[in-house]
Amino acid sequence: MTRGRYSELALYKRLLHHARPYWIHILGIFALSLLSTPLVLLTPLPLKIVVDSVLGSHPLPAFLQAMFPSVIHPSGTALLALAAGLLVPIALLLHLQGLAIWMLTVYAGERLVLDFRAELFRHAQRLSLSYHDSKGATDSTYRIQYDTYSIDSVIISGAIPLISALVTLVGMIYVTTRMDWQLALVALTVSPILFALTRIFGQRLHKRWKEIKGLDSSAMSIIQEVLSCVRVVKAFGREEYENRRFVGQSQKRMSRQIQAAFFQGSFDLVIGMTMAIGTAAALFVGVLHVRSRILTLGELLIVMTYLAQLYEPLKTLSKKVADLQSGLAGAERVFSLLDELPEVVEQPGARSLLRSSGAIAFRNTSFSYDGRTPILRGISFAIPSGTHLGIAGATGAGKTTLVNLLARFYDPSAGQILLDGVDLRDYKLADLRNQFAMVLQEAVLFSASIGENIAYARPGATEEDIVRAAQAANAHEFITRLPEGYDTLVGERGMRLSGGERQRISVARAFLKDAPILILDEPTSSVDLGTEAVILEALERLMQGRTTIMIAHRLSTLDICDARIEIQHGRIVHVAGNIQDLHPAGRSNETEEVAGWLS
Repeated sequence: MTRGRYSELALYKRLLHHARPYWIHILGIFALSLLSTPLVLLTPLPLKIVVDSVLGSHPLPAFLQAMFPSVIHPSGTALLALAAGLLVPIALLLHLQGLAIWMLTVYAGERLVLDFRAELFRHAQRLSLSYHDSKGATDSTYRIQYDTYSIDSVIISGAIPLISALVTLVGMIYVTTRMDWQLALVALTVSPILFALTRIFGQRLHKRWKEIKGLDSSAMSIIQEVLSCVRVVKAFGREEYENRRFVGQSQKRMSRQIQAAFFQGSFDLVIGMTMAIGTAAALFVGVLHVRSRILTLGELLIVMTYLAQLYEPLKTLSKKVADLQSGLAGAERVFSLLDELPEVVEQPGARSLLRSSGAIAFRNTSFSYDGRTPILRGISFAIPSGTHLGIAGATGAGKTTLVNLLARFYDPSAGQILLDGVDLRDYKLADLRNQFAMVLQEAVLFSASIGENIAYARPGATEEDIVRAAQAANAHEFITRLPEGYDTLVGERGMRLSGGERQRISVARAFLKDAPILILDEPTSSVDLGTEAVILEALERLMQGRTTIMIAHRLSTLDICDARIEIQHGRIVHVAGNIQDLHPAGRSNETEEVAGWLS
C-alpha cells in the first residue's frame, strides 16, 4: 500500500476494523437478512398449490402433507383456502423481517458514521497548522462531514446485502437444481459474464467517483471562502465573478456526475439484458421439459419464479459491487487524512509542566514553512520571567512566526526554544500550551453566547469568575447594556459585535485563563485610538506578573514594554532593554540607531 492509494482489500480491512464495536449489530442485520432466503422460497408456494392441486390433480408437496394431514384428500375449495391462507403469514413474516432489518440498519449505520466522523475530527484537530495551511479547512470539512458515510455505505448498505445475496443465490441454485438441474444450468450460464462485467465497470466507476468527490470539495471551498469574505466581495462588486467561479466548478462536477450516471446506467442496461437472455433461454428449455413431462406446469411456474429470484441476488451482487465504488472512494479520502502525521508531536516520556516561571530563550532558531524559503534566520535572545517584550518589524518580517514557534504550533527547522531552561519539545503538549494566553489581531469568537466565549479559556468557570474577567478587561459595562447580557449570542465569528467589543471579550478570556505567559499579536491594530486606550489599560493589568510578548506595528503601543527587539527579513536587527543577546554578531546596535528606533 502506498500513501494516499489503497487496494480494495486494504480499505475493506480498515473499515471492518473501525466497525468492530458494532459487530453484534452487524451480525444481527446479517442474520435477519438470511431469513429472507426461506421466506423468498415460500413466496411462490401458494401459486403452485393453486395450479397443480386446485386446478390440476397433483398431490400436495410432502412437507405440506406432513404439516396439514387433514387436507391430504381435500376438496378443491379447501386447497384454495389453504393456498390463500398461506399468503398472509408469508407476507407478514416478510414485512416484519424487513422492518427489523431497517431499524437495526439505521441505528448501526448512524452510530458507525458518528464514531468514524468523531475520530476523523479529533485527528484533524491534532494535525499541524502547516497541514491546514496547505490543504485548507474545506477539504477536511468535506471529508469529515460527507466522506465518512463510506463506512455505512460499504459495511452496512454494501457488504451485508452482498453477502446475503450470495447466500440467497446458493439457496436458489440448490432448490432449482433439485427441481430441474438442466434448467438451472442454462440459467446460470450468464453468471460468469455478470461477474466479468462487474469487475470491468467497478474499476472505472471507482476512478470517476474519486474525481467527483474532489470536485465536490473544491466547489464547497469556493462557497466557504466567499461567504466568509462576503464583505470584501460586496465592497469590490465581485458577486457575479464569484458566482461564475462557483458555477464553473460545479459544472465540472456535474459533468463528471452525468458521466458516472451514464456509465452506471449503461452497466445496469448490460446487466439487465444479460439476465433477460438467460431468462429467455430458461423459459424455452422449461416449456420443452413440460411438454416432455419432466416438469408439471406448476413446477415450471415455481422454477421460473425461483429463477427470477435467483437473478435478483445476481443483480444485487453486480450492482452492489459497482455501487460500493462510491463508498470506497470516500473511504480512501478518509484514510488518506487519517494517515497524515502531525509534524508537531509529543515525545515519549515528555515532562509535565504545572506552571512555568516564564523565562524564555531562543538559541540560533531558524524556520521555514516550505523547507526552502527561510522565514526566521538564526534568532537568538533570552528574557527572564516577568519581562514585557515588544517586537516590531515590517509585515512579513517573521514576528508572528516567532510566537507561533513559542506556542509550538510549529517546530523550528533548526536551533532550540527553551522555556525555564528546557526545550519546548521535551514538555507535554497540553501542559506547554496551557502556559499561554493569547490575544490576537483578529479576535476569534465562536457562535455562542458572550459568557460561553469568555469561559472557553477555562471550562467549568463560575459566573462570578466570568464577570470578574470581563470587568478586568473593561468589557463588563458594554455587556450589561446588551438586552441579554452575558447570554447574548455573538453570531458567527462574533460579527454581531463591534471590533473593539470582540477584542475586549478576547482580553477577558485571557484574564480568565490566568496563564503565566501572555502573547499579544497586534491586539489593537484594528480599533480606533479611543478603543485602543481602553484595551491597553486592560492589557496593562493583564500583563502584571506575567512574561509578555507583544507584537505591534504602532511603536507607541510598545511603550508599555520594558524590552524590545526589531526583526527584519527574519533576523534581529535591534535589541533594547532587559534582554540577553545570545548572538550579537552582525547586529547594528549603535546608540544613535537604538535611540532613534525607541523614539
